[in-house]
Amino acid sequence: MDETKTVGELVLVATPLGNLGDLSARALDLFRRADVIYCEDTRHSRTLFSAHDIPSGGRLQSLHEHNEVAQSAQVIARVSAGELVVLISDAGTPGISDPGTRVVAAVIDAGLRVTTAPGPSAVIAALTVSGLSTERFVMEGFLPRKSGERARRYEEWASEERTIVFYESPQRVASVVGELAERFPGRRAAVARELTKLHEEVIRGTLSEVSDELSHREILGEVVVVLDGATLSDIVSDEVVLAALAEQWSEGVTTRDAVNYVSSMLGVPHRDVYQLALASRKDGSTK
Repeated sequence: MDETKTVGELVLVATPLGNLGDLSARALDLFRRADVIYCEDTRHSRTLFSAHDIPSGGRLQSLHEHNEVAQSAQVIARVSAGELVVLISDAGTPGISDPGTRVVAAVIDAGLRVTTAPGPSAVIAALTVSGLSTERFVMEGFLPRKSGERARRYEEWASEERTIVFYESPQRVASVVGELAERFPGRRAAVARELTKLHEEVIRGTLSEVSDELSHREILGEVVVVLDGATLSDIVSDEVVLAALAEQWSEGVTTRDAVNYVSSMLGVPHRDVYQLALASRKDGSTK
């Protein structure tokens, strides 16, 4: 074995979402030393390099969703040859709803080194400024274009307790948030656009409030939507609450005590249980 042979590696480098000042010192060093830089759009990336006075020469190579599989063999060959190979996307962290995942898997399968120079991520940026829970969250990428497929996704979200983050185009975000507001009007949400840029904006409120705000204005720029997870009251159906109330009534428990017990047992707000109890009594289904 040749001990002097250079060990190559693939480095995923995060690039700014908009503010060029967010590029790390390590990222700049990697850009200067890299033998080759794979990027989504060479014209876009050349602008980034020029802004930091880094010559790109012939080092920029295109790697996008349509040629990622084909380019994987080339990346493996270059890493195997001991080269420092950098992978970037147009903005943010490569592989997060951007090209990169298949290349990374191929390089790993080839037994080669993959590492990262972490930094900007639209997912994390939007989540942290949303005001919603960051303890547990799920990234959904871009939602399906077909309404039926989106409806099935919404059904899954009816019982999803984790905070939900997804990307949406500025042209469709108002209609998508409107669809969500019809299903989950009281859930909190945040729509973040143009993060780190001059016109950065975060619209927060319930889905009904956010939908109303979006309905009468034009939305421009990159958009990330953050949606609060389901609470127990979202997950527990009215039928389950009514069945629990009926059981209490059958044992002779007063409505007041039944409501208190069911609210505590199921974790459903007292007011919601009381409203269901009143409606049930009006229907004559209780004693």
